[in-house]
Amino acid sequence: MPVRLYDSASRQTTDLVPVVPGRVSIYHCGLTVQGPPHLGHIRKEVVFDVLRRWLERAGYEVSIVANVTDIDDKIIAKGAEQGRPWYAVAYENERALHAAYEVLGCTPPTYEPRATGHVPEMIEMMQTLIERGHAYPADDDSGDVYFDVRSWPAYGELSNQKVDDMQAAEDAPPEGKRDARDFALWKGHKPGDPESASWPTPWGRGRPGWHLECSAMAAKYLGHEFDIHGGGLDLRFPHHENELAQSTAAGQAFARRWMHNAMLNLGGAKMSKSVGNTLAVSEVVKRFPAIAVRYYLLAAHYRSIIEYSEEALAETAVAFERIAGFVTRAAELVGPGEPGDVPAEFAAAMDDDLSVPAALAALNGVIHRGNGQLNSGNESGLAATLAEVRGMLDVLGVDPLSPVWAGQQNASGTDAALDSLIGDLLGQRATARADKDFAAADRVRDQLMAAGIEIEDTPHGPRWSVKGL
Repeated sequence: MPVRLYDSASRQTTDLVPVVPGRVSIYHCGLTVQGPPHLGHIRKEVVFDVLRRWLERAGYEVSIVANVTDIDDKIIAKGAEQGRPWYAVAYENERALHAAYEVLGCTPPTYEPRATGHVPEMIEMMQTLIERGHAYPADDDSGDVYFDVRSWPAYGELSNQKVDDMQAAEDAPPEGKRDARDFALWKGHKPGDPESASWPTPWGRGRPGWHLECSAMAAKYLGHEFDIHGGGLDLRFPHHENELAQSTAAGQAFARRWMHNAMLNLGGAKMSKSVGNTLAVSEVVKRFPAIAVRYYLLAAHYRSIIEYSEEALAETAVAFERIAGFVTRAAELVGPGEPGDVPAEFAAAMDDDLSVPAALAALNGVIHRGNGQLNSGNESGLAATLAEVRGMLDVLGVDPLSPVWAGQQNASGTDAALDSLIGDLLGQRATARADKDFAAADRVRDQLMAAGIEIEDTPHGPRWSVKGL
């Protein structure tokens, strides 16, 4: 069955037909590094990481480009507020983004270009647009360059809007524009701006507009036509609409398909820095296991809104611990083996526009079978089931036996130390039970329970887990 994906432009789910057979090229908009990433940002990273994993499992060679917007009004303002160079703010938050990739098990992009490294490509694109009659330098000597939206009849096709119904573009004041809806390709250097935040152009010193950056970088690394352009749904307009207009007006075919993930909301509103309702990834993973946070972000369909709550994340963490518990128990009995082929039901769900909820239903069905094999001691059947389960979890990036997660668990040595201490106590409990000193055995159990450690007696010996995880 071919991989079928929803296209936000055509609003249809169709077969993926790559520009180059056997290869899939993807560009998704990365972070504007004005601050560290929150869960709303990183949901997109998890979604496209799962897409990449599934396409690679399906046999495709996948190239992913995700930019870093490291020059922006807000970054410059943050630098001024903090008394630091704007580029120091950008770099600090870029490193935080990479840390969030790592802690949530996301494979880094194939390439991650910075906007500031691609000014020549942007200037070249502006020159092409001006020559074709689709852009113009402002007539007020400001150094601004604008895209003329009325020169491009298809403008509004991605977001299904008409120009006359649109609000004025908010990325630059209307002075110097032919139409208030025209958007900035380039922003001229203003008094008080850091000199380091400007580059020379034929129209004066300045810096890039947000939309131009992505068009220039996508074309450089993926060519004038590529397979998938993606990002959060909030980027569809104006950012992606503007990218599409300026790239196609410059003579490029641009993206064959647009994929947008829905928002992660907090208190009924989109999680964003501007309204202050953010949850930094670095803080959330202090309260919940990182692997469970990733599972929470991928469990809903990528086009469905997630309404965040601590209670929902805690429930998801418990649900995932049951999955991880099966994997651990099975591996102890038959060995970890390797991730295997996924069942047909799982594959069909993933081929159907990454329908992860249906894929998880298939996963849980296989785990139910595996628990029966565990209880009956069917080791040969259990080994095959474990391989299937690990194969599915590997596609989702949440295989607890993967070196990615094992490395995190062992990074500080805390888990090993805890396991050693609890193991000693369980040994004392076993000795007391063998001596029929049940009061002493119960004291050990009660001591562990008081510390938040749950004990499960199994045919293969006692197991422990942290309560609520």
